[in-house]
Amino acid sequence: METECPLKDPSSLVLDDASPEEKDRVWLEQVYQGDVVPQLTARAILLGGLLGMLMAVSNLYTALKLGWQFGVAITACVLSYVLSGALRSLSGGRITRMSILENNCMQSTASSAGYATGSTVGAALAALMLLEGGHRSWQTVAVFVFLTAALGVFVAIPFKRQLINTERLPFPSGMAAAETLRSLHSTGLIAIRKARVLVGALWFGGVLGLLRSGPSLSEQLAGSGRPCPWLAKLSSLIPIPEEIPLEGVANPVAPLRLTGLSLEPSAMLVGAGMIMGLRVSLSMLASAALLYYVLVPILLSYDAMHANQAGYVVSLVKNSRGAIHPIRWSLWAGTALMVSSCLASVALRWRVFARAFAWFRPSGPRAGDVLRSVEVPTSWFIAGLVPLTIGMVVLQSMAFGLSIPLGLMTVAASFVVALVSCRATGETDTTPTGAMGKLTQLLYAILPGAAGSASINLISAGTAAAVGASSADLLTDLKSGHLLGANSRKQFLAQLAGVLFGTLAVVPAWFLLVPTREALERFPVPAALMWKAMAEMLTKGIHALPETAVVAMAVGGFLGLVLPLMEEFFPRARPYLPSAMGLGLGLAAPLSNSLSFAIGGLLACAWRRLHAQGAERFLIPLASGLVAGESLLQAFVAMAGSLSGLFPR
Repeated sequence: METECPLKDPSSLVLDDASPEEKDRVWLEQVYQGDVVPQLTARAILLGGLLGMLMAVSNLYTALKLGWQFGVAITACVLSYVLSGALRSLSGGRITRMSILENNCMQSTASSAGYATGSTVGAALAALMLLEGGHRSWQTVAVFVFLTAALGVFVAIPFKRQLINTERLPFPSGMAAAETLRSLHSTGLIAIRKARVLVGALWFGGVLGLLRSGPSLSEQLAGSGRPCPWLAKLSSLIPIPEEIPLEGVANPVAPLRLTGLSLEPSAMLVGAGMIMGLRVSLSMLASAALLYYVLVPILLSYDAMHANQAGYVVSLVKNSRGAIHPIRWSLWAGTALMVSSCLASVALRWRVFARAFAWFRPSGPRAGDVLRSVEVPTSWFIAGLVPLTIGMVVLQSMAFGLSIPLGLMTVAASFVVALVSCRATGETDTTPTGAMGKLTQLLYAILPGAAGSASINLISAGTAAAVGASSADLLTDLKSGHLLGANSRKQFLAQLAGVLFGTLAVVPAWFLLVPTREALERFPVPAALMWKAMAEMLTKGIHALPETAVVAMAVGGFLGLVLPLMEEFFPRARPYLPSAMGLGLGLAAPLSNSLSFAIGGLLACAWRRLHAQGAERFLIPLASGLVAGESLLQAFVAMAGSLSGLFPR
């Protein structure tokens, strides 16, 4: 019978108060195997890069659809194992089986390509396109994406030793990815079942996505003169709507219509809710329900009372189709809540925040450091950071109009954002990219030369936020490698290669998915709307906002401060308190998204209660497959429609 032992942090073999050198020595002697087992091989880099290109497109679509990206460490590690095994089978056994560290290296390449390169595109660049009405040149986008992602790789170097080796932060997704890889490389039925569950969920998500998008794709193809009879027939035989309207049964302001008041039969959203967990998903649903069923009726009455008042700014506006768009008002409260909660969390842990910079002391690593040949050296950090900084400053000056001091400030701010993002990810598995981005926008609103320019505000803050998100995700991969005994230098090189693969995929996908501003506006783009709204507010002044939005921002900011304080001083109450990040996200996304997330969270909770062992083994592979399958399919569907529009008959 096969048995599984939980994977433990190897540094737990020594006491918490042991010196960093002692922890490193124990790891090197009892865990490290990076010089014995194959790791950085050509096939690992190539296959990981190709897999990462697909995942980069998937994450770009997810960013446009949902407003944030999902970490792809677990999906990458399982798919890398499945892909390498499939190639070995096709070769008739002539290709040797990949080692566990090769798979980890392949996963690092894929994860770097799939996550690090899309952060800027789906948020800041999308917001810039909404603001300016068109694309920047593909050369500018390509260089910008590569530089921000590569900066994230190098900025993660000084934080790895402090957060992973010394402080031993859990990085839950990294630990889960390492456990999954170890399980897949073990023998027995469980490893086979995990792979089958993920692949099956991926196919299910893809098929469901095809059925849901069939009608809209058929219309796009027909309008471009390239009809697709089989797709139209399939859509009519198995009609699965993209959304199930709730207007007739759950509309609090009928006969008026509300955007987002629907249920999306989406495997991607349900799978995401399963990964997020019940606390965050129910917090999102609670704030979304409060918005739609309490605040919207109150705001409509308030607007009616002040309809003839001179200078009054209406709270709720209608879109081009005549439907009320609650998110355009509520995103201000959601943004304030997320920013203030992030600031409060950092303030409560200021000692830990300061300790993370201890590695920069002039003495640096001691001469007797046992990991000098394994860890990425300071010389690599400097050799990469200097040219990347120069390149970023020159690009921002030539393409976006930033002065040299502002460009240097952008790189400096990236370190602070990255540190906060890495620590949050290490402790909670949640990267507050959006909240830190808004904080950086506030900084650039008062800096000389940046105030009054929305484009400068977006690009500078977007760079810092993208670097932070990239660093946090890459540290998750490095946590997996640390647990498995990998060579950090080799894993770093794999991540750097992944940046190149991801850039090659994300840039053309961006132009194909959204060839025009009108195509971009067909996506919900909640993150881009938040970035754009914040930039416009900071350049035009707060008086341009409805007075109710200003009040909502104050309330959201206060709530964002209170919740972290309650969690800090009443830790036992934390499981029963709403998630500040979840509440904020629920105010920045349609109710349809929050409803699907909550369904996923409830399903995961029920599974854990009914069959804890099965959920522990198969929940993450199942949810990851659902997210990857539908998001990949939907991305390719959107690109196919864009191509048909570009090349009509």
